[in-house]
Amino acid sequence: MGQAPPHITHPQPPTVNPPHEGPPQPATGAARGVRAETRTRPKAWLRAWRRALLPALLTAALVVPLSGAARPEIPAPPPATLAAPLTPATLHTAYEANRANATEAARMAAAHGDEHRAAADRALAAPSRHLLSFDGRGPGLATEVLGDLPHADHVAVLVPGSDTSIDTYARFHRAAAALHDDLTHRAPTGTRVAVIAWLGYRTPGTVSTTVATPTRAERAAPPLRALVRQVHALAPARAHVSLLCHSYGSVVCGRTAAGLDVDDIALVGSPGTGADTAAGLHTPARVWAARGSDDWVAHVPHLRADLLITTVGFGTDPVSRAFGARVFDAADADHSGYFTPGSTSLANLARITLGETAEVTRA
Repeated sequence: MGQAPPHITHPQPPTVNPPHEGPPQPATGAARGVRAETRTRPKAWLRAWRRALLPALLTAALVVPLSGAARPEIPAPPPATLAAPLTPATLHTAYEANRANATEAARMAAAHGDEHRAAADRALAAPSRHLLSFDGRGPGLATEVLGDLPHADHVAVLVPGSDTSIDTYARFHRAAAALHDDLTHRAPTGTRVAVIAWLGYRTPGTVSTTVATPTRAERAAPPLRALVRQVHALAPARAHVSLLCHSYGSVVCGRTAAGLDVDDIALVGSPGTGADTAAGLHTPARVWAARGSDDWVAHVPHLRADLLITTVGFGTDPVSRAFGARVFDAADADHSGYFTPGSTSLANLARITLGETAEVTRA
Protein backbone atom coordinates (compact mmCIF):
# COMPACT_ATOMS: atom_id res chain seq x y z
CA MET A 1 0.00 0.00 0.00
CA GLY A 2 1.46 3.32 -1.05
CA GLN A 3 -0.88 5.38 -3.20
CA ALA A 4 -4.54 6.36 -2.96
CA PRO A 5 -6.78 3.30 -2.70
CA PRO A 6 -9.36 2.21 -5.26
CA HIS A 7 -12.87 3.48 -4.56
CA ILE A 8 -14.90 0.83 -2.76
CA THR A 9 -18.64 1.14 -2.30
CA HIS A 10 -19.35 -0.05 1.21
CA PRO A 11 -22.45 -2.18 1.72
CA GLN A 12 -25.01 -0.52 4.00
CA PRO A 13 -27.19 -2.18 6.61
CA PRO A 14 -30.76 -2.86 5.51
CA THR A 15 -33.27 -0.07 6.22
CA VAL A 16 -36.69 -1.09 7.49
CA ASN A 17 -39.44 1.43 6.75
CA PRO A 18 -42.33 1.80 9.24
CA PRO A 19 -45.66 0.43 7.93
CA HIS A 20 -47.48 3.71 8.63
CA GLU A 21 -47.03 7.22 9.98
CA GLY A 22 -48.34 8.27 13.38
CA PRO A 23 -47.40 8.15 17.02
CA PRO A 24 -45.51 5.13 18.35
CA GLN A 25 -47.71 2.25 19.45
CA PRO A 26 -47.23 0.15 22.59
CA ALA A 27 -45.04 -2.87 21.89
CA THR A 28 -46.59 -6.29 21.87
CA GLY A 29 -44.93 -9.15 23.72
CA ALA A 30 -43.50 -10.51 20.45
CA ALA A 31 -42.16 -7.11 19.49
CA ARG A 32 -40.54 -6.70 22.90
CA GLY A 33 -38.83 -10.07 22.40
CA VAL A 34 -37.49 -9.03 19.00
CA ARG A 35 -36.20 -5.78 20.44
CA ALA A 36 -34.50 -7.56 23.32
CA GLU A 37 -32.77 -9.90 20.86
CA THR A 38 -31.72 -6.90 18.76
CA ARG A 39 -30.17 -5.27 21.81
CA THR A 40 -28.11 -8.40 22.51
CA ARG A 41 -26.77 -8.43 18.95
CA PRO A 42 -26.50 -4.72 18.00
CA LYS A 43 -23.65 -5.22 15.53
CA ALA A 44 -24.64 -8.44 13.80
CA TRP A 45 -25.10 -6.57 10.53
CA LEU A 46 -21.60 -5.12 10.89
CA ARG A 47 -20.07 -8.56 11.28
CA ALA A 48 -21.90 -9.70 8.16
CA TRP A 49 -20.73 -6.60 6.30
CA ARG A 50 -17.12 -7.32 7.23
CA ARG A 51 -17.40 -10.95 6.16
CA ALA A 52 -18.75 -9.79 2.81
CA LEU A 53 -16.12 -7.10 2.31
CA LEU A 54 -13.04 -9.32 2.12
CA PRO A 55 -14.31 -11.35 -0.86
CA ALA A 56 -15.42 -8.06 -2.43
CA LEU A 57 -11.93 -6.61 -2.06
CA LEU A 58 -10.33 -9.66 -3.60
CA THR A 59 -12.84 -9.71 -6.45
CA ALA A 60 -12.26 -6.02 -7.13
CA ALA A 61 -8.52 -6.57 -7.25
CA LEU A 62 -8.97 -9.45 -9.66
CA VAL A 63 -11.11 -7.55 -12.12
CA VAL A 64 -9.55 -4.06 -12.02
CA PRO A 65 -7.04 -3.81 -14.89
CA LEU A 66 -3.50 -2.96 -13.80
CA SER A 67 -1.99 0.01 -15.60
CA GLY A 68 1.43 -1.59 -15.90
CA ALA A 69 0.40 -5.17 -16.59
CA ALA A 70 1.18 -5.05 -20.30
CA ARG A 71 4.44 -3.12 -20.01
CA PRO A 72 7.30 -4.98 -21.65
CA GLU A 73 10.31 -5.97 -19.58
CA ILE A 74 13.08 -3.37 -19.62
CA PRO A 75 16.48 -4.84 -20.48
CA ALA A 76 19.24 -4.46 -17.90
CA PRO A 77 22.47 -6.25 -17.02
CA PRO A 78 22.56 -8.80 -14.20
CA PRO A 79 23.71 -7.38 -10.85
CA ALA A 80 27.39 -6.59 -10.45
CA THR A 81 29.64 -9.36 -9.19
CA LEU A 82 31.89 -8.14 -6.40
CA ALA A 83 35.51 -9.20 -6.46
CA ALA A 84 35.81 -9.36 -2.67
CA PRO A 85 33.46 -9.99 0.25
CA LEU A 86 31.60 -6.92 1.45
CA THR A 87 33.39 -5.38 4.44
CA PRO A 88 33.90 -1.82 5.66
CA ALA A 89 37.23 -1.81 3.77
CA THR A 90 35.68 -2.94 0.46
CA LEU A 91 32.49 -0.89 0.71
CA HIS A 92 33.73 1.83 -1.66
CA THR A 93 34.48 -0.75 -4.38
CA ALA A 94 30.94 -2.12 -4.02
CA TYR A 95 29.56 1.39 -4.43
CA GLU A 96 31.63 1.87 -7.58
CA ALA A 97 30.61 -1.49 -9.06
CA ASN A 98 26.92 -0.87 -8.47
CA ARG A 99 27.09 2.66 -9.90
CA ALA A 100 28.73 1.24 -13.02
CA ASN A 101 25.97 -1.36 -13.24
CA ALA A 102 23.30 1.37 -12.97
CA THR A 103 25.08 3.33 -15.72
CA GLU A 104 24.91 0.30 -18.02
CA ALA A 105 21.26 -0.24 -17.09
CA ALA A 106 20.54 3.37 -18.08
CA ARG A 107 22.25 2.86 -21.44
CA MET A 108 20.23 -0.30 -22.14
CA ALA A 109 16.95 1.31 -21.07
CA ALA A 110 17.58 4.30 -23.34
CA ALA A 111 18.37 1.99 -26.26
CA HIS A 112 15.10 0.21 -25.52
CA GLY A 113 13.26 3.53 -25.80
CA ASP A 114 12.35 3.90 -22.12
CA GLU A 115 13.79 7.29 -21.26
CA HIS A 116 11.94 7.45 -17.94
CA ARG A 117 13.70 4.33 -16.67
CA ALA A 118 16.98 5.49 -18.19
CA ALA A 119 16.75 8.75 -16.24
CA ALA A 120 15.97 6.89 -13.00
CA ASP A 121 18.97 4.61 -13.53
CA ARG A 122 21.24 7.56 -14.34
CA ALA A 123 20.20 9.30 -11.13
CA LEU A 124 21.19 6.23 -9.12
CA ALA A 125 24.50 6.05 -11.00
CA ALA A 126 25.54 9.56 -9.94
CA PRO A 127 28.94 9.77 -8.15
CA SER A 128 27.24 10.99 -4.96
CA ARG A 129 25.08 7.87 -4.63
CA HIS A 130 26.17 4.92 -2.49
CA LEU A 131 24.51 1.73 -3.74
CA LEU A 132 24.94 -1.29 -1.52
CA SER A 133 23.15 -3.30 -4.23
CA PHE A 134 21.43 -2.65 -7.55
CA ASP A 135 19.41 -4.73 -9.99
CA GLY A 136 17.85 -2.86 -12.92
CA ARG A 137 15.92 -5.82 -14.29
CA GLY A 138 12.12 -5.77 -14.24
CA PRO A 139 10.70 -3.27 -11.71
CA GLY A 140 14.19 -3.06 -10.25
CA LEU A 141 15.78 -3.38 -6.81
CA ALA A 142 18.20 -1.09 -5.02
CA THR A 143 19.71 -0.63 -1.58
CA GLU A 144 21.18 2.82 -1.00
CA VAL A 145 23.22 4.12 1.92
CA LEU A 146 22.97 7.75 3.00
CA GLY A 147 25.74 8.61 5.45
CA ASP A 148 28.86 6.86 6.70
CA LEU A 149 27.67 3.36 7.53
CA PRO A 150 30.97 1.93 8.86
CA HIS A 151 31.13 4.69 11.49
CA ALA A 152 27.42 5.22 12.22
CA ASP A 153 26.22 5.19 15.81
CA HIS A 154 22.58 5.03 14.70
CA VAL A 155 21.23 3.36 11.54
CA ALA A 156 17.68 3.55 10.18
CA VAL A 157 16.51 1.03 7.58
CA LEU A 158 13.53 2.28 5.55
CA VAL A 159 11.17 -0.41 4.22
CA PRO A 160 8.80 0.96 1.55
CA GLY A 161 5.23 0.11 0.68
CA SER A 162 3.44 -0.60 -2.58
CA ASP A 163 4.18 0.91 -5.98
CA THR A 164 7.85 1.46 -5.16
CA SER A 165 10.23 0.52 -7.95
CA ILE A 166 13.19 1.99 -9.82
CA ASP A 167 10.68 4.06 -11.80
CA THR A 168 9.33 5.67 -8.60
CA TYR A 169 12.55 5.46 -6.60
CA ALA A 170 13.06 9.23 -6.53
CA ARG A 171 10.07 9.55 -4.19
CA PHE A 172 11.53 6.91 -1.85
CA HIS A 173 14.94 8.59 -1.98
CA ARG A 174 13.40 11.91 -0.95
CA ALA A 175 11.95 10.26 2.16
CA ALA A 176 15.33 8.74 3.06
CA ALA A 177 17.13 12.03 2.42
CA ALA A 178 14.63 13.96 4.56
CA LEU A 179 15.20 11.55 7.44
CA HIS A 180 18.97 11.72 7.05
CA ASP A 181 18.90 15.53 7.05
CA ASP A 182 16.72 15.60 10.18
CA LEU A 183 18.94 13.08 11.95
CA THR A 184 22.08 15.01 11.02
CA HIS A 185 20.70 18.23 12.51
CA ARG A 186 19.14 16.56 15.55
CA ALA A 187 21.95 14.21 16.57
CA PRO A 188 24.21 15.33 19.45
CA THR A 189 27.65 16.60 18.50
CA GLY A 190 29.94 13.71 17.63
CA THR A 191 27.08 11.28 16.92
CA ARG A 192 27.09 9.85 13.40
CA VAL A 193 24.04 8.54 11.56
CA ALA A 194 23.20 6.55 8.44
CA VAL A 195 19.97 5.81 6.60
CA ILE A 196 19.50 2.79 4.34
CA ALA A 197 16.78 3.00 1.70
CA TRP A 198 15.96 -0.66 1.14
CA LEU A 199 14.08 -1.41 -2.06
CA GLY A 200 15.00 -5.06 -1.66
CA TYR A 201 11.74 -6.70 -2.66
CA ARG A 202 9.22 -6.52 -5.45
CA THR A 203 6.49 -4.37 -3.95
CA PRO A 204 2.83 -4.99 -4.77
CA GLY A 205 0.72 -2.56 -6.76
CA THR A 206 -1.75 -0.52 -4.74
CA VAL A 207 -4.51 -1.90 -6.98
CA SER A 208 -3.65 -5.58 -7.23
CA THR A 209 -4.45 -8.95 -5.75
CA THR A 210 -1.10 -8.99 -3.93
CA VAL A 211 -1.57 -5.82 -1.87
CA ALA A 212 -4.18 -7.48 0.38
CA THR A 213 -2.20 -10.69 0.95
CA PRO A 214 1.09 -11.46 2.75
CA THR A 215 2.70 -13.22 -0.23
CA ARG A 216 5.12 -10.44 -1.21
CA ALA A 217 5.96 -9.83 2.45
CA GLU A 218 6.80 -13.48 3.00
CA ARG A 219 9.17 -13.38 0.02
CA ALA A 220 10.72 -10.14 1.28
CA ALA A 221 11.48 -11.40 4.78
CA PRO A 222 14.64 -13.45 3.99
CA PRO A 223 16.40 -10.64 2.08
CA LEU A 224 15.47 -8.12 4.79
CA ARG A 225 16.93 -10.44 7.43
CA ALA A 226 20.08 -10.72 5.31
CA LEU A 227 20.31 -6.94 5.06
CA VAL A 228 20.09 -6.50 8.84
CA ARG A 229 22.90 -9.03 9.26
CA GLN A 230 24.92 -7.09 6.67
CA VAL A 231 24.29 -3.82 8.51
CA HIS A 232 25.66 -5.30 11.72
CA ALA A 233 28.72 -6.57 9.82
CA LEU A 234 29.41 -3.16 8.29
CA ALA A 235 28.43 -0.80 11.12
CA PRO A 236 30.16 -0.55 14.52
CA ALA A 237 29.18 -3.21 17.04
CA ARG A 238 27.54 -0.59 19.24
CA ALA A 239 25.29 0.77 16.48
CA HIS A 240 21.61 1.28 17.30
CA VAL A 241 19.54 -0.12 14.40
CA SER A 242 15.90 0.75 13.69
CA LEU A 243 13.43 -0.51 11.08
CA LEU A 244 11.05 2.19 9.83
CA CYS A 245 8.28 0.48 7.92
CA HIS A 246 5.74 2.31 5.75
CA SER A 247 2.36 0.96 4.63
CA TYR A 248 2.76 -2.53 3.08
CA GLY A 249 6.36 -2.35 4.29
CA SER A 250 4.98 -2.85 7.79
CA VAL A 251 3.62 -6.22 6.63
CA VAL A 252 7.17 -7.04 5.49
CA CYS A 253 8.55 -5.99 8.88
CA GLY A 254 5.89 -8.04 10.62
CA ARG A 255 6.99 -11.13 8.72
CA THR A 256 10.66 -10.41 9.48
CA ALA A 257 10.50 -9.25 13.10
CA ALA A 258 10.78 -12.51 15.03
CA GLY A 259 14.18 -12.59 16.72
CA LEU A 260 15.55 -9.87 14.43
CA ASP A 261 18.57 -8.02 15.84
CA VAL A 262 17.16 -4.48 15.83
CA ASP A 263 16.43 -2.05 18.64
CA ASP A 264 13.25 -0.43 17.36
CA ILE A 265 10.54 -1.16 14.80
CA ALA A 266 8.30 1.75 13.78
CA LEU A 267 5.16 1.17 11.73
CA VAL A 268 3.62 4.14 9.92
CA GLY A 269 0.50 4.13 7.76
CA SER A 270 0.19 0.42 8.48
CA PRO A 271 -2.70 -1.77 7.27
CA GLY A 272 -1.60 -4.34 9.89
CA THR A 273 1.32 -6.69 10.36
CA GLY A 274 -0.31 -10.10 10.27
CA ALA A 275 0.06 -10.35 14.07
CA ASP A 276 -2.77 -9.79 16.54
CA THR A 277 -0.52 -7.95 18.99
CA ALA A 278 2.93 -6.41 19.20
CA ALA A 279 3.93 -9.33 21.43
CA GLY A 280 2.87 -11.62 18.59
CA LEU A 281 5.72 -10.26 16.48
CA HIS A 282 8.11 -12.13 18.82
CA THR A 283 10.69 -9.37 18.73
CA PRO A 284 12.87 -8.00 21.51
CA ALA A 285 12.70 -4.59 19.80
CA ARG A 286 10.49 -1.74 20.96
CA VAL A 287 7.48 -1.63 18.64
CA TRP A 288 6.09 1.79 17.68
CA ALA A 289 3.11 2.76 15.51
CA ALA A 290 1.61 5.97 14.15
CA ARG A 291 -1.05 7.08 11.72
CA GLY A 292 -1.74 10.63 10.59
CA SER A 293 -5.26 12.01 10.73
CA ASP A 294 -5.35 12.43 6.93
CA ASP A 295 -4.17 8.89 6.12
CA TRP A 296 -6.76 6.92 4.11
CA VAL A 297 -5.44 3.63 5.50
CA ALA A 298 -7.56 4.30 8.60
CA HIS A 299 -10.55 3.22 6.50
CA VAL A 300 -9.06 -0.14 5.51
CA PRO A 301 -10.76 -2.94 7.49
CA HIS A 302 -8.25 -4.36 9.94
CA LEU A 303 -9.25 -7.96 9.46
CA ARG A 304 -7.60 -11.20 8.48
CA ALA A 305 -9.33 -14.18 6.91
CA ASP A 306 -8.42 -17.34 5.04
CA LEU A 307 -9.98 -17.01 1.61
CA LEU A 308 -9.67 -19.39 -1.33
CA ILE A 309 -5.99 -20.40 -1.38
CA THR A 310 -4.55 -17.42 0.48
CA THR A 311 -4.96 -15.15 3.48
CA VAL A 312 -6.52 -11.74 2.93
CA GLY A 313 -5.99 -8.82 5.30
CA PHE A 314 -3.45 -8.18 8.03
CA GLY A 315 -5.32 -8.24 11.31
CA THR A 316 -5.28 -5.85 14.26
CA ASP A 317 -4.79 -2.14 13.70
CA PRO A 318 -1.26 -1.34 14.94
CA VAL A 319 -2.37 1.99 16.48
CA SER A 320 -5.19 0.36 18.45
CA ARG A 321 -4.93 -0.24 22.18
CA ALA A 322 -5.48 -3.95 21.52
CA PHE A 323 -2.27 -4.23 19.48
CA GLY A 324 -0.13 -2.83 22.25
CA ALA A 325 2.49 -0.82 20.33
CA ARG A 326 3.91 2.47 21.57
CA VAL A 327 1.67 4.87 19.63
CA PHE A 328 3.34 8.16 18.69
CA ASP A 329 2.07 11.38 17.21
CA ALA A 330 1.97 11.81 13.42
CA ALA A 331 -0.28 14.89 13.51
CA ASP A 332 -2.14 15.37 10.21
CA ALA A 333 0.16 13.32 7.99
CA ASP A 334 -1.47 11.77 4.94
CA HIS A 335 -0.45 8.36 3.64
CA SER A 336 2.57 9.72 1.77
CA GLY A 337 3.48 12.42 4.30
CA TYR A 338 5.27 10.67 7.16
CA PHE A 339 8.72 11.78 5.97
CA THR A 340 7.80 15.35 5.06
CA PRO A 341 10.53 17.75 6.22
CA GLY A 342 9.49 19.65 9.35
CA SER A 343 6.61 17.30 10.14
CA THR A 344 5.76 15.89 13.56
CA SER A 345 5.98 12.35 12.23
CA LEU A 346 9.48 12.84 10.80
CA ALA A 347 10.70 14.39 14.06
CA ASN A 348 9.40 11.42 16.03
CA LEU A 349 10.90 8.90 13.60
CA ALA A 350 14.25 10.64 14.00
CA ARG A 351 13.95 10.51 17.81
CA ILE A 352 13.20 6.79 17.63
CA THR A 353 16.23 6.25 15.37
CA LEU A 354 18.43 8.15 17.82
CA GLY A 355 17.11 6.15 20.77
CA GLU A 356 15.63 9.28 22.34
CA THR A 357 12.51 7.41 23.44
CA ALA A 358 11.62 9.88 26.19
CA GLU A 359 11.47 12.68 23.62
CA VAL A 360 8.99 10.93 21.31
CA THR A 361 5.61 12.69 21.52
CA ARG A 362 2.75 10.29 22.04
CA ALA A 363 -0.62 10.36 20.31
